[in-house]
Parts: sequence; structure tokens; C-alpha cells
Amino acid sequence: MSDLYWLSDEQMARLEPFFPKSHGRLRVDDRRVLSGIIFINRNGLRWRDAPAAYGPHKTLYNR
Repeated sequence: MSDLYWLSDEQMARLEPFFPKSHGRLRVDDRRVLSGIIFINRNGLRWRDAPAAYGPHKTLYNR
């Protein structure tokens, strides 16, 4: 699937101040997760239909 959506570096820089700080545990890649959430919402898909490139659908749903 070549039409996946990815946030640009510029967009990530603007959003980064709003991400919570990590407290001991490593955070999942925020760019991947947010891009997946946007992709799901833009295309009107169910969470479980998220492409594997965005990671587990449960992570997208929980975030």
C-alpha cells in the first residue's frame, strides 16, 4: 500500500510540545501512531483495518 499518510518533520515539530513525557518506559513512535490515527479517520476505516505499517491497531485505538 503506497498511499499511506505520514506526518512531515515540520508537522511533528509543531506537535511535539503536546506529547507526554516518558516515565521509565520507552514510548511508541509518535509519528507512526499519529499518522495511523489520521489515516484511519481520513479513510473512515475501523481500527482493526489499519495497515500494519502503523503498528498494532490496539495501540492506535488506545492512543
